[in-house]
Amino acid sequence: MAKKVVATLKKEGGKNFAKIIKAVRSPVTGAYTFKEEIVPLDQVQEALKG
Repeated sequence: MAKKVVATLKKEGGKNFAKIIKAVRSPVTGAYTFKEEIVPLDQVQEALKG
């Protein structure tokens, strides 16, 4: 799946997006999971805060 995302981001309009990977801790088990998002470059800081 990562290859598809990288190929999509390298297309002509794809350079205006960033892929964000966050480590999120589960309140029940305490284990970490990873949440991936693709957001526009101007919304990266907002996505990292929320």
